[in-house]
Amino acid sequence: MTDLSDPIKDPFLITLGERLKTLRARRGMTRKALARLADVSERHLANVESGVGNASIQFLRQLTLVLNCTLAEMIGDETASSPEWLMIREILRGRSEAELAQARAAMTDLFETPTSESARRQRVALVGLRGAGKSTLGQMLADTWMVPFVELNRQIEALAGCSIAEIHALYGANAYRRYEYRALEDAIRRFPTAVIATPGGIVSDPASFNLLLSHCYTVWLKATPEEHMERVLAQGDKRPMSGNREAMDDLKNILDSRAQFYSKADLTFDTSDITQEAAFVGLTEQLRGKALAGEKGAA
Repeated sequence: MTDLSDPIKDPFLITLGERLKTLRARRGMTRKALARLADVSERHLANVESGVGNASIQFLRQLTLVLNCTLAEMIGDETASSPEWLMIREILRGRSEAELAQARAAMTDLFETPTSESARRQRVALVGLRGAGKSTLGQMLADTWMVPFVELNRQIEALAGCSIAEIHALYGANAYRRYEYRALEDAIRRFPTAVIATPGGIVSDPASFNLLLSHCYTVWLKATPEEHMERVLAQGDKRPMSGNREAMDDLKNILDSRAQFYSKADLTFDTSDITQEAAFVGLTEQLRGKALAGEKGAA
């Protein structure tokens, strides 16, 4: 017979409680002392530590202030899972974006198969939101340079055996990211020279974006939100506006949230308010100039 007085414990809450006890022990603090210093109920704290208390964010924040840790550390972020992680994170804390970029490049050289700068420049990868011109300009560049043009979305669909929409509907976002990474990995392996048009959200997955930056010369095709929307609608796709009065606000939010990642590209080229032909000429000239500068630097 089931004992109804014994609550069924949630695995996440059990793990949270164990982690909280570990953090408290690491600080050499009793439960009573922690409760007093954090100004929380000792009984509630005991329930949380035993895995039956459902703590609020504010409750956890009060504990983190006393325990001198982050919420991420308390709820189980990977970067808090070992002493080495914590020490590495402390070294990086407060660094500027330029210093963090330098650290990422150093770790990439240390742990990943090195790619020479000359080999990386043989693959030009275009990043940016839908409607920036990745497919059109990418095909034009590939035709001019007589190299393969790789549209990563098509490679993802070939791997999955179904459309992008079906991948999301049937298997979810995590499965899509796995297919995206595999497709990029395959493209890098198969094409030492190519122009690659990437999905707009590739920057949302750190693993895929790191792989892209390490093995390709990346170009952010930038445009205003209005230009993005206008071009997508001009392609005959009405979905961005369908049943969504806040479509433009949503688009601006997406662009804002991804801009810092897109800006890590080797080159930024603005396609706003210019014709397709002018964009192609301007992009070609900038790429040629960067290539020459790279050759001089290598010499």
